[in-house]
Amino acid sequence: MQPTPSSVPQRRLARQARQRFVEGLCAGLPDLDKTVLDFVTTLMTQNGTAREMQSRRDAWMLYQQHNAAWIDRAGKVLREALAPHISTTRGSQAHAGLGSSQFELLSDDVVENKIVASRMALTVSEQVSNQFDTLRQRTQSLEGQELDNSDILRPDTVCLLLVEQWVEAGLPRTDLLTVVDPLQRELANLLQKQYQAVNVFYVEQGVTPQNDLKSRVRRTSGASVTGSGSESGAGGLASQALAQTREAMAAARGGMGAQQQPPWAGQHPQQRVQQPSGGYLQQRGMQQAGYATGMTPLSRARQRAQGVMGQLRRLLTQPATGFDMVNAPPASAALAHALTAHRVHADTYYSGVATLMEDYSPAAVVQLVGTVRERSTELKKKASTAGEKAIIEVVALMFQSILAEDRIPPAVRVWFARLQVPVLRVALAEPEFFSNLDHPARKLIDRMGACVMGFNASSINGSALEAEIRRVVQVIEQYPETGRRVFQLVYDEFEKFLSKFLTEKQATSRLVSVAQQVEQRETLAIQYTIELRTMLRDMPVRDEIREFLFKTWAEVLALSAVRDGPQHADTISLKRTAADLVWAASAKPNRSDRAQVIQNLPGLLQRLRQGLTLMNVNGEAQDAQIKILTDTLADAFLSKTASIPQAHIDAMAKRLANLEDFISDATLGDMPLNADNIEMMLGIDASSIHVVADNGAPVDEAMVVWAQQLQPGTWYTLDHNGASAQVQYAWQSQRKQLHLFAAVDGSSYLIQLRRLAAYLQAGLLVAQDEEGLTVRATRDALAKLDANPERLLD
Repeated sequence: MQPTPSSVPQRRLARQARQRFVEGLCAGLPDLDKTVLDFVTTLMTQNGTAREMQSRRDAWMLYQQHNAAWIDRAGKVLREALAPHISTTRGSQAHAGLGSSQFELLSDDVVENKIVASRMALTVSEQVSNQFDTLRQRTQSLEGQELDNSDILRPDTVCLLLVEQWVEAGLPRTDLLTVVDPLQRELANLLQKQYQAVNVFYVEQGVTPQNDLKSRVRRTSGASVTGSGSESGAGGLASQALAQTREAMAAARGGMGAQQQPPWAGQHPQQRVQQPSGGYLQQRGMQQAGYATGMTPLSRARQRAQGVMGQLRRLLTQPATGFDMVNAPPASAALAHALTAHRVHADTYYSGVATLMEDYSPAAVVQLVGTVRERSTELKKKASTAGEKAIIEVVALMFQSILAEDRIPPAVRVWFARLQVPVLRVALAEPEFFSNLDHPARKLIDRMGACVMGFNASSINGSALEAEIRRVVQVIEQYPETGRRVFQLVYDEFEKFLSKFLTEKQATSRLVSVAQQVEQRETLAIQYTIELRTMLRDMPVRDEIREFLFKTWAEVLALSAVRDGPQHADTISLKRTAADLVWAASAKPNRSDRAQVIQNLPGLLQRLRQGLTLMNVNGEAQDAQIKILTDTLADAFLSKTASIPQAHIDAMAKRLANLEDFISDATLGDMPLNADNIEMMLGIDASSIHVVADNGAPVDEAMVVWAQQLQPGTWYTLDHNGASAQVQYAWQSQRKQLHLFAAVDGSSYLIQLRRLAAYLQAGLLVAQDEEGLTVRATRDALAKLDANPERLLD
């Protein structure tokens, strides 16, 4: 049945609302531009490999060249979208006949644009959903129909428009993926502001949203509708609330009815076409996201997690609960009193369970879960609103899932159990807990869970890690505030603890120290080589001397600088040796110069041998190297070619003495790693240390970025040389070039950055808990409420 057309004045009011919305967006485009420019500028100044830093600089320069075109095009297309029957789906596609039933093939560019836009829209919609839903209902009441899929008021339409104009302006889509996080945050703020402004405009014009259930819940065909007036009294309200809960669970799942099938069902992927409404990619975009440029398993897991959070948000904001995700009301008096009493007497509630948990038995775990459930039931009785009851139930189900995690040692689970009420306090005070994956409370639980999952009960009981988790929980329990501050405080403290705890064993500490020295040495060697090449660029220096200085003596200088310091007397002497060698190997037409060479030669050869010995080049290998140098010096002694002026030699010696003042991280390239160096510098048997150096295997740059973001303490399954090992990520070097994993059997794996990225890409290194405790707990809670929606408010 077609909706009754609204009056002309009402439609005119809706058009005015869109005009205000679009003008507000256009006015905010310069802020989007500034956010992106500031981000790429900051990114360009960060340390990294030569390839990374060049890529960042290219992105910065390219954005400066094309950002004005992007903003101009976006503003123009936004205003064009106000015209009737204008679609925002531009680019290489035809846009006529959007209301027809024709199909159109999708090009790769359109698919990629829609995938990126769908990711942006997923994050943006989470932040603006409440204001947008209110605006959508008010606009619907004016126009008598739902917003079109391509309506400019929709967040996903705005995201797609910005993505398309980015590409049309000549900017690479890969650069957009780099800046997408700050861009979508600023865009969400801009949309939220404009939605609020339009809603204020509607209120001023006397437009209020329809509050009946039929306008809020979209049913599938054939679904029954129970009107609010069909039942009366407490039983009627309960039935209505239950019906709304079930409907919200169906909406939260985002799935289709059992009898419904998508229009592309049964088609071969290459034969799939898009209906003009754009529904196909909205339904399937996230499933195709894995094929987009720059995606990693971590980012895909985060997208799935955001989907779970979206389901939870929709459940809690249904009319039956009336929970405000923006401005949460304070807890009711009885519930607030009960929560305060729990904080004061927390130790007494769990004392018996803590004693029982020491035997690690399944019965103890069952009793712990029962105790936590009882506390939730008691608190639920104190709640006076449907929203409070729903929050208590969701948090209880989340912790029920966490406590059922067998990989968490039983002795630690009791401390996780004691976090339930503090988390409930923060959830009641800060609804953001249910929509923000980066909320400190969620991050703390996920980090502690990830760090203990690789330990068995006997190894963690009484350990420093268990003691730290106990301290963290007790601080949270006794903290008088209910917000995020305490969780952020103890999260930061826990991270500092991990940085020491993971490397405190003597063998690990020694390996970390040596690995750091190796990185410093290899970094300096690269930098010294580059500087030596610069110094000798315009000097007539023989190839044999150049090769020796670049390939050997730069390593000598780097090793001496790491061991003794760059300004140590021995290091300064070795630097001076480089300048003396260059002068000695140049032509000597003057008798006085030849006499000076003969006089200084024994000391020069002695310092050269000293440097080679430092590099562990001894015996015949050292003699062979010295012979090459002396033959070159003898040949130069008799040469009649131009000599190197003494002033140039003095300038070189001065620059070498203070070489560290002239080098920078910008010259750092991909660092080579030699397994022999590790054992030589350790001075001990390194048979239990597996050094996995870069081997030139091709790897996606997104994987390199992922490898640099791994969190210490997390447990992984490592498949190396056909053997599988459970390893804990223990340490990364200052420049994130070296990464250390410790196995339960005492062995260690020192992996270089790009090789680590290759292992992640090939699935040879897999996180044991990629999803995270709280996301999995949220998913489990939703599944239970899906099967038994009555428990949400009972």
